[in-house]
Amino acid sequence: MIEELLFIRQEVAPELIAGLWMSIQLIIPSAVCGLLIGIVIGTLRVYGSPGLKGFAGIYVLFFRGFPLLVQLYLWYFGLPRIGIYLSPFAASVIGFSLCSGAYQSEYIRGALQSIRKGQLLAAYSIGFSHTRAIFSILLPQAVRRALPGCGNELIYLIKYSSLAYMVTCIELTGKGSILANFHFKYLEIFIIVGAIYLLLVSVVSVGLNYLEDRIAVPGFDRPKI
Repeated sequence: MIEELLFIRQEVAPELIAGLWMSIQLIIPSAVCGLLIGIVIGTLRVYGSPGLKGFAGIYVLFFRGFPLLVQLYLWYFGLPRIGIYLSPFAASVIGFSLCSGAYQSEYIRGALQSIRKGQLLAAYSIGFSHTRAIFSILLPQAVRRALPGCGNELIYLIKYSSLAYMVTCIELTGKGSILANFHFKYLEIFIIVGAIYLLLVSVVSVGLNYLEDRIAVPGFDRPKI
């Protein structure tokens, strides 16, 4: 037992901490970019011109339809065929951001469609332009309403980040796999890896619940049961 603890402390922990740091570096920019893309695409699908609506619809169809792993392969292994070379980290962030943005856009679109059209007409009546009305009145409400779904996508992104290992970006799962193959301790190491992901998801879930409570508008949200 003491030998196992020493092994985990001396051999496993430093490597997994390095992998965790890489995972965090992947998750944060991917989550931010994915949300921004989702807001833009979701808004275009509801209030864009016919051409922009068509573009946004094709974007969502493509990035929701192609498996994420296939997308990562295209960015990292496919683009060099046309002279574009991306680092494993860049390919992973681009892949995660574009895929997450497609799903986030659906949450934003649904939230925008749930807002009564009378608010847009009221904004016109007091002199707001179409764009200003959307960004000043409708989008803030939509983002608040879409927060549970967007938060759920963030949790998925934490787990999907493990796919970066498949394009040689060695994050938490990659470090765990290398250690397990080297030491032949698959059960012990992957239990630790799984526990770290569970901890990450739990921390994010608590943070999202707190954020939902902070931005909730009294009288406009259903009471908790």
